[in-house]
Amino acid sequence: MKRLTMGILLVTVATALARTQTPSVTVQGCVIDSACLFIKNLEKPVGKERALKCARAGSPLVILADHGTVYLPISSEMPATGQNERLMKFAGERVLVHGQVFERDGAHALIIEEIKAAPAPK
Repeated sequence: MKRLTMGILLVTVATALARTQTPSVTVQGCVIDSACLFIKNLEKPVGKERALKCARAGSPLVILADHGTVYLPISSEMPATGQNERLMKFAGERVLVHGQVFERDGAHALIIEEIKAAPAPK
């Protein structure tokens, strides 16, 4: 029992340390349906209703940053939870997101700490 408790404690501490070493950043861009983004090669959302329809059907919403990087919103909890519900009110719109970014083999993931509507680009 002591070994199990110690193992859980070590995993928890290691996870916390790894998370604190990842700096928070602010990303500005659009919340868009991932299928439309990739299949139709969109550079911005077509509209809120279309993004919502796809998200309700199960397509993950992603953040397309103004500089072109695609961020997959992920959960910091384990087991992980989907982020679509959190993003629904911003579907098809511009956002400012503050959170932790992770990169792996060219892919980008984002743990959202704060999200809010962004002003339209000038």
